[in-house]
Amino acid sequence: MNPCARAFLLAVLILPLLLSSPAKSQEKQAKLLIGLIPEMNVFKQKERFKLLGEYLSKKTGVQVEFTMLSRYGNILDRFKSERMDGAFFGSFTGALAVRKLGVVPLARPVNLDNTSTYQGYLFVRKNSGIRTAADMKGKKMVFVEKATTAGYIFPLAYLRENGITDIGRFFSEFYFAGSHDAAIKAVLNGDADVGAAKHSMYDRVSRDDARIQRDLTIIAKSPAVPSNGLCVRKNLEPALKTKLKESLLTLHLDPDGRQVLEQLGAVRFIETTAGDYQPVFELVKHAGIDIRTYNYRNE
Repeated sequence: MNPCARAFLLAVLILPLLLSSPAKSQEKQAKLLIGLIPEMNVFKQKERFKLLGEYLSKKTGVQVEFTMLSRYGNILDRFKSERMDGAFFGSFTGALAVRKLGVVPLARPVNLDNTSTYQGYLFVRKNSGIRTAADMKGKKMVFVEKATTAGYIFPLAYLRENGITDIGRFFSEFYFAGSHDAAIKAVLNGDADVGAAKHSMYDRVSRDDARIQRDLTIIAKSPAVPSNGLCVRKNLEPALKTKLKESLLTLHLDPDGRQVLEQLGAVRFIETTAGDYQPVFELVKHAGIDIRTYNYRNE
């Protein structure tokens, strides 16, 4: 092959690469898909995050879409199957996602009581006569989901520390309400004798329903664990990851951001790291659960 022909062939082979490389490097992600767990009625939860989605879309230049999950226990599966970019994980699902999926925590909200953590509550009706673990024997228990710290892991740890390891035999019946507000209302309405839920949701529901303070009483509280925080997939574009984090951490400095916080029921966001989930792993251990093999689905 003569030199001219060789040069022409080389140009034919290289030119498409030269033309395509800049285009690929300039490609921008068109949408961010972020999952939301059903800590409260799904319609209320979706409305609660509406302004945040609009705000983050404006700040990042990428359309942010929230997808509601029907259950806590399918968030890891859907995170992978639907190729989500991030999720507002609960403390237990966040710990699982950090361990199993390698997600990167970015930020979590500070509650109206100026804490960035929450506790699990065990509660009963005031007139139930139940005040200790022993008093719960033969009663009806309502949990939230197997993949929740406050709604399942903490109650198991509490019961185990009181010598109760077989909840199927201990309670006359137990079931999963699917959300924290549903568990609270189940006890309030007499559909269950003992309930478990996170304190921030208990306080939120109490503001809307005076019967909770009047008729229910809290008999046990868990150690503090991180509030629901935004974690993103580990290979998310670094610049986009930075924009998301900065947008959340500066929400309270922006008038529009303060409206978002008001709708969320928060005062600001703070930075969150994988190390913040250590108290969750401690509770898991006290509950007698091996997180490597734990079946967190309500089957």
